Amino acid sequence: MTIPIDSVPNGTITSPRGFSAGGVFAGIKTPGAERLDIGLLFSEQPCAVAGTFSQNSVVSPTVTLTRQRVGPDKRVRAVVANSGCANTAVGAQGLIDARAMTELAAARLGVKADETLVCSTGVIGVEIPMALMREFIPRIKVTESGGNEYARAILTTDKRTKEIAVSFDAGGTTVTVGGVSKGSGMIHPNMATMLAFTTTDANVDPAFLQQILSDAVKLTFNQIDVDGDQSTNDTVLLMANGVAGGPVISGGDAVSEAFADAVLQVCRHLAIEIARDGEGATRLIEVTVEGARSEDDALRSSRECAASLLVKTAVYGRDPNWGRILMAIGKSQIPLDESKIDVYVNDIQIVFEGKAIAYNVQSVVSALGSAEVRLRVALNVGDGTGRAWGCDLTEEYVVFNSAYTT
Repeated sequence: MTIPIDSVPNGTITSPRGFSAGGVFAGIKTPGAERLDIGLLFSEQPCAVAGTFSQNSVVSPTVTLTRQRVGPDKRVRAVVANSGCANTAVGAQGLIDARAMTELAAARLGVKADETLVCSTGVIGVEIPMALMREFIPRIKVTESGGNEYARAILTTDKRTKEIAVSFDAGGTTVTVGGVSKGSGMIHPNMATMLAFTTTDANVDPAFLQQILSDAVKLTFNQIDVDGDQSTNDTVLLMANGVAGGPVISGGDAVSEAFADAVLQVCRHLAIEIARDGEGATRLIEVTVEGARSEDDALRSSRECAASLLVKTAVYGRDPNWGRILMAIGKSQIPLDESKIDVYVNDIQIVFEGKAIAYNVQSVVSALGSAEVRLRVALNVGDGTGRAWGCDLTEEYVVFNSAYTT
């Protein structure tokens, strides 16, 4: 039996029971309407915690410290996050400051420092302004309605917050999964170029929690691209406090399947919203590869296509240059038979068995101007399917990033 998953109206990271959050503007970022730059997330009960992190060879000490405090035998109560400063490439001081941030947050919330995680995002090569941290972290008020404040506190070049929550009935107990994320540039994850925080009031086995998060990340955050660059601060966290009660969710039953689906839905929404909000972007690009020899082949090739600068610029220019799509699929080096490939743009078929067919060019040009451009490639050599998301590449992206710190 499949358990239905329902959307929570105005859902956010504090929609699951037992979580509260808040934020403050400390002046780490430049002032602006409703801007915040330090956030606190708090659970009234200890949480099992799972995480995935950047695989960049250069990482922030906040990643290093948080990774040390995440695992199947660990329990956490809080996360402190800041935007505007990545706390990366600053030497030994970075780890000292990361620990100090968790100590300040723990003191504010009445928990232990080693139960507190830390995340930072912003400009690389700048030390955390600890004077501001000491002044403003104690001022943050966490509330059950503070999820949006936390979502705003982690934004950098994002144009909007990214928030969601879903729920399902677990044998008479309502289980909720919520989340927020940030990300707009430096997006080409191999876990995962942005920050994402997810919470649940379910009672979940820690090992199963990590498995579910890793599986969801593979299909969502690892399948988005804005500009081909991987951040130094990538972190995705999933915290489960068990406040909803009920038996432990550990796999092998309908409730476990529903929980996995709920986490996947939350992660997919947050990932797509990151791609949609790419720096300078005007269109979301969704690439579906079907009929591959395996799911991994489909995932890899769809991501190569979504990440292709030539595909991105063709979408921006509304240029039906389908050869770029084939090129991008081919450079993934997966097994394929060119004579079997079909290509569609927003359901308009433009390639059949590897060759162009007669189609109305203006219809395809119009489709490429849609807010969401769907590219579908049928390889017809197997049953593997994968999906990836990106955005178009515009002059605005170049102008913005050519003067990022000046």
